[in-house]
Amino acid sequence: MTTVIKISGSELDDPVYVERFAQIVRNLDAPPVIVHGGGKEISEMQRRMNIEPRYFDGVRMTDAESLVLVEMVLCGTINKRLVRVLVNAGIDALGMSGVDRGMIRADKMRFAAYLDMDMGFTGVVTSVRAEVVRDYLNARWTPVIAPICMGATTNYNVNADHVAGAVAGSIGAERLIFLSNVLGVLDKNKTLIPALNATQTASLIADGTIFGGMIPKVRVALEALERGAQTVVIGNLDTLATGVGTTFTQE
Repeated sequence: MTTVIKISGSELDDPVYVERFAQIVRNLDAPPVIVHGGGKEISEMQRRMNIEPRYFDGVRMTDAESLVLVEMVLCGTINKRLVRVLVNAGIDALGMSGVDRGMIRADKMRFAAYLDMDMGFTGVVTSVRAEVVRDYLNARWTPVIAPICMGATTNYNVNADHVAGAVAGSIGAERLIFLSNVLGVLDKNKTLIPALNATQTASLIADGTIFGGMIPKVRVALEALERGAQTVVIGNLDTLATGVGTTFTQE
């Protein structure tokens, strides 16, 4: 089974969590593709450098000074820490970013309703070299991808959820798993909703069942299906081992 895993940056500074993640990945039937975030540590480093993190519609705005810092934290500190733990767990992991081999290309993010809003070096994925990703998997390597992507004249900082969705769609992944701190999408009684499609998801957003930070996650899940992923799951670390979470499928 071809699996893409997106692991949240909010958990990557927890050594116990990362060690457990590595042990679960080691027991998977085939090497997965891993895409990681890093927003928590990026914001911490920005503040240490007297740069106040800025967001628009929940998306980080990346100016020139911050891009240098973001590349350092994502491609350096976080990526290499995660690869080290995976390799020490017996996984043939290879750290990289979307820039390597021109694997993931991006362009500047622009909000249609706010064309005058300058998002700086925050980007959106325009293409993925699926054959590059497949080469790594065929070699039984586990690619560990930092979401810095390649533009025509610069690199771009791209949301890791979107990178994971684009990669999964490009290779027709049988399963894309978004790891979060909850078991999945919950109903108003805090009970897991095991399966959703686009129509059901829209209804749950409209009535307030799905709210806050879960809204962009479910939207990315549905976009990944449209791009070519076969199933998308939102869940926690246990979901990676058990498969129990909220599974999104086509109508």
